Amino acid sequence: MVCFALSVYGIHRYSLVYLYFKYRRNCARKKACFLRKPRVTIQLPMYNEEYVARRVIEAACQIDYPRDLLEIQVLDDSTDESVEIVRATCREMQALGHPVVLLHRDNREGYKAGALEEGLKVATGEFIVIFDADFVPHPNILDHLIDHFADDKVGMVQARWEHINRDQSLLTKTQAILLDGHFVIEHAARNRSGRFMSFNGTAGAWRKSCIEDAGGWHHDTLTEDLDLSYRAQMKGWKFVYLPQVTSPAELPPEMNAFKSQQHRWAKGGAQTCRKLLPVILKSRLPWRIKLEAFFHLTSCVSYFLILMLTLLLFPALASKMTLFADNLVMRLVIDGSLVLLATFSASTFYVASQREIFRTWGDSLKYLPFLMGLGVGISINNARAAFEGFFGGQSEFVRTPKFGLAERDGRQWRQKAGRNRLDVKRLQAWCELFMSCYMAVCVAYTIYNKMWIGLFFMCLFAVGYFYVTILTFHGQYLASRSVAPVPIDSPPSSNLGAPHRELQPSVVDRV
Repeated sequence: MVCFALSVYGIHRYSLVYLYFKYRRNCARKKACFLRKPRVTIQLPMYNEEYVARRVIEAACQIDYPRDLLEIQVLDDSTDESVEIVRATCREMQALGHPVVLLHRDNREGYKAGALEEGLKVATGEFIVIFDADFVPHPNILDHLIDHFADDKVGMVQARWEHINRDQSLLTKTQAILLDGHFVIEHAARNRSGRFMSFNGTAGAWRKSCIEDAGGWHHDTLTEDLDLSYRAQMKGWKFVYLPQVTSPAELPPEMNAFKSQQHRWAKGGAQTCRKLLPVILKSRLPWRIKLEAFFHLTSCVSYFLILMLTLLLFPALASKMTLFADNLVMRLVIDGSLVLLATFSASTFYVASQREIFRTWGDSLKYLPFLMGLGVGISINNARAAFEGFFGGQSEFVRTPKFGLAERDGRQWRQKAGRNRLDVKRLQAWCELFMSCYMAVCVAYTIYNKMWIGLFFMCLFAVGYFYVTILTFHGQYLASRSVAPVPIDSPPSSNLGAPHRELQPSVVDRV
């Protein structure tokens, strides 16, 4: 039953690949252009982002758009030394003539959604562009996004994420492939086939009236972007996805940071599912939209299934050796189904995404076992998150630590990584260690009984759990050794803040 349920989600991935290639040529095109550029507000939500705050503010000021039609809102909820970093950077940018407005809150009510909502109340732009603190938007990004809003039915335009530190480590390379599958295949397949897609919380633009019509930003889930996306599209607003338009961002370079991010996404997805899926299924939307929304919003259930499958592996192996000891055909069927379940669905999905981005797929093949192993290894983390989302109450929005890796060497990052005391349950880490040992027993049992076909499957699970466990304990060890703050050098100077045209007078700093 568990294998059957997992295979259903595997088939859904195949269907996304099919939809992608079926509607491959159905790319979004500008239907018209604005004769006069509309007013735009860029929102930069941040919280305790001491390593990347300056970088994103400077990058936003470098965006090529008429200064008299641009407003840059720095939405800062910080409580540490980054408050002064943000304040000083904003004043520098204002002195250079950039239209920067600093809005600092003394509380984190509503977390990121609350900050965006507060900024929206005073935003002067007709369109809202959002960048998280770890993003470095290209100067010409508004030129690519804004004219799609000439169609008054368009409520949101999403760009694709690029990865600043893709090649930093095995973990970041694997994360990059995971996200590429989401952005290249999932988003394009849904959007081009007329199904609902989601805003990714950053690197996208909204029509202000669309946000208001959909009910504004809600903070009753940890994925306010997913929540608003579905509410807006249920109101009839059209979304546009532009995979050819990219915005670079930083991937979490440390396992505990990655697990924190995954936990928030999984829990928020479950909360949004609980909140909106019954409404969607009861609506008069076409069945194809309802079906895709069901798989999209319930995708976190797959982590429960992976965890259950892991726990059932040894009983299944033992049963195979007793019940089907003399039935070679049944043993081959069981082993073959496990291999297909473990490899083909994910392989097809992610290889297709790498082929579309890099025009080659050979180099990505060597990372696929680690990618699938990582997905298995974080199943405890994400299953716990999904359980909390479905059955728990509200919780704190835990930000993903960012380290400004593009501007610092590896030694400096390792020092700073130890300072971030990540909210990781030690009990969960020990459970992951137990699962690692359990899978090692399964591997040994498989070798002892010469079940060679299923050996790859067992090794995949064992490597995934061991990899996540080792990096988790290593990150906790680094955090435990850091007892005092490490002095932070000012980031290298750049020309991002230099004016590139005659600018308007500075905007008043509202703190």
